[in-house]
Order: sequence, then structure tokens, then C-alpha cells
Amino acid sequence: MPRGAKGKQRSHRKRHQVRANSHSNQRAQATAEEAPSTSSDVEAASQILPTTEPSSTSQEASTDSSGVTTDEDSGQDGNSYSSELSTTEMSFGDVLTMQTAVLEQFLLYKYKMKQPIRKEDMLKIVDQRYYSEILKRAAERIEVVFAVDLKEIDPTLHLYDLVSKLRLPNNGRVRAGRGLPKTGLLMTVLGFIFMKGNSASEEEVWKFLNKMRIYAGRKHLVYGEPKKLITKDLVKLKYLEYRQIPNSNPARYEFLWGPRTYVETSKIKILEFLAKVNNTDPSTFREQYEEALREEQERAQAKAAAVPGSSAMASVPLGRSAAAPTPTDA
Repeated sequence: MPRGAKGKQRSHRKRHQVRANSHSNQRAQATAEEAPSTSSDVEAASQILPTTEPSSTSQEASTDSSGVTTDEDSGQDGNSYSSELSTTEMSFGDVLTMQTAVLEQFLLYKYKMKQPIRKEDMLKIVDQRYYSEILKRAAERIEVVFAVDLKEIDPTLHLYDLVSKLRLPNNGRVRAGRGLPKTGLLMTVLGFIFMKGNSASEEEVWKFLNKMRIYAGRKHLVYGEPKKLITKDLVKLKYLEYRQIPNSNPARYEFLWGPRTYVETSKIKILEFLAKVNNTDPSTFREQYEEALREEQERAQAKAAAVPGSSAMASVPLGRSAAAPTPTDA
């Protein structure tokens, strides 16, 4: 095929993919009922979504200042959303990736606005034939970023909610009001502390968080002022302990797990979360894995000892669990 013809074909394919992406985002916003606010919510969420290998769709799509995908040729094509997605010019994988991203934005918007998540609304913005797979992918992606689980809270009405893995106030928002969950940042910091030998200096923690583009004193779209959240709010809630390193002069500080963390979670659960974030198995972190297993055995033995006539568990079998660079990087 002549070079010019190939170029025109590629150009047409790119424009078509961009249009499909644009239409899908617009449909998600319309379903969310308050479209003017949705773009800012999506922009906030996109700041910490894990980077993935870009598909052909994401490579060619452009984004305006509101965070909504745009099309340079918008208005030239009046085809419906469903007809755009049925085109053979888009691969099946591209369609799933695109619709998963749209559903993520929709779920996070509903969470932030404290609005019910209805199955009937989700079916309006994704291909019904692949609804289960798209919902599973979106839920897993949100889980590894925000440490919240998508749960069906009313099977009769098919209502869902995003539930924080830790019992932070306001379902992971820490303070009253609307907003996105802070649980993912907390669990990431807890994991980093665990990886560093159960304590981590303040310098090490911020060096690690800076790799995630989270900086002390700089307001974050999701976490607000991170230093206040970590050194004050989460310390006050007893999820973290923030103390001066003994005999340090000038004074230096370190982070440890707080007493509430030991009550609400465990080292193995934190390790499983980190493994899922990094798409690996908990046993990959060999030293920490063995320590976590020992803790589970001790917990099981203590629990059994408190119940007359029961025997302690010898071990706790673990399989691969179902946000951020690897905590050993810093």
C-alpha cells in the first residue's frame, strides 16, 4: 500500500478511537447527574491512578484542562455511543480498557458525592455483555489505589458502595464531608514502615512519597495537605505513631504503626495489599512474609488459648490476595 494511503488510514483510525473515548466519558458524566462536577472529580482521581502501559486509545487521546478527553474533530460524527464501540477498528482489549476507565471515574464520583451506586446506572455506561468483567477490573483498580472494596450492600435493589479496608472515620475520608478515600495512602505508609523493619524515619517516608508525587506542604488533590494528614490526623486517630528518634541531635523523627492499626489489620493483610499493588505474590517479600506468618500464628494461638477446649492453629495457609512504587525503593 502506498505510504500516503497508509498514513490516511492511520489518521482515520486515530480520530475514530479518540471520538469513542470522548463519547464514553461524556456518557459517564451524563449518567452521574452532575456533569459539571464530574470532570474535577475525575481529574483528582487520575492524579494517583497507577500508570499502566498505554493502549493505542490512550496514546492518541488528548485531554483538556478539566480532565475530560477531547476530540479535535468533535461534532463531525453523530453516531451513538454503542455504534462507536461496535466498530471493528477498535480491538476488544481497547474497548474493555476504555470502558473500565469510564466506570472507575463513575464509581469514584459517586463515592465522593456520597450518592448510591446502582447497577442500572452502571449498565447505562458500559457494554452490558461485558458488564461483569468491566466491573471486576474497575473494582480491582480502585482497590489497589484507594484501598477500598466494592461491595453489594443491597442485593435486592442491586446497590453498591466503596468500603474502606480500615475503619477510618467517614468511610475513609478521615473528616466529615465529601471527598475521596485516604485509606490507600495510609496502607501504603503502613506497608513502607513494615518493609523498613517496623519503623521508618521521617526522611525515608517523604523520600518514598515524593516518588508518588506526594510532597509535604504541597496540597494534593486527593489527600489535601499530606503532612497534616500523616503527622497529625492519622497520628491522632492512632493509626500511626510519630515520635522523636532516641538520642537524635538535632531532633529527628520516625513513624511506627499505631495501636489502632494492630487492632484493625495485620502484617499479612498489609503485605497482601502491597503484593496486589505490585502484581506479585506476598511470598516475594520473603523476610516480611515469614514475619507476617509468625504473627498470624501467634494471634491464632492466643485466640485459641482464650477459648477453653480449643487447640491453637499450627499455621495459617495463604494464597495470593486479591499504591505506588515498591516500598523497598526508598
